[in-house]
Amino acid sequence: MNIRGNAHTLVQARRRDSLEKRQRVHTALATLEQQGKKITHTAVARTAKVSTWLTYTEGIREHIEAAQQRQQPNIPQPAPARNPNATLRTELDLARQEIRALREERQQLRHALQHQLGQQLDALSTTALTGRVDELTRHNQQLADQLRQATDENTALTARAASLEQDLEAARTSLRRMIRNENTAR
Repeated sequence: MNIRGNAHTLVQARRRDSLEKRQRVHTALATLEQQGKKITHTAVARTAKVSTWLTYTEGIREHIEAAQQRQQPNIPQPAPARNPNATLRTELDLARQEIRALREERQQLRHALQHQLGQQLDALSTTALTGRVDELTRHNQQLADQLRQATDENTALTARAASLEQDLEAARTSLRRMIRNENTAR
């Protein structure tokens, strides 16, 4: 198993994945801007199907902020919120969006981890796996032998205990007879 080769391959795959995600963010940003939709980190992340965390990284954050600045003159300033319930609803909606984004990111990370573990399993040589199977088979046989031996000892000890109980009962019976005979003789 070549650990350096696997690490190098993983690093290259990670770089390609990162570049592809960044490209998707730039494309999503341009699409949102062309459509005249409000540009937020969450909206860009959702459109690009990446985590919101990525939208805050250096090299992407600046592009999003610039697009927001370009949109700024077109967006009227909101009137001060007079209804505290509306503010709470907005915060709840934002929290729900963030939770959805975090769940998607968790799912993506889970898939990436499964993929990486699969690659590691594929990288194991069959001789290593065969050796491990042989080792486990030997260990299993040893445990089976120990179980058989313990079962035999248990059977022998149970028979011995039964024999001793019979001897004890015979001794008690004999002792009773002797005491009776002794009492009758007096």
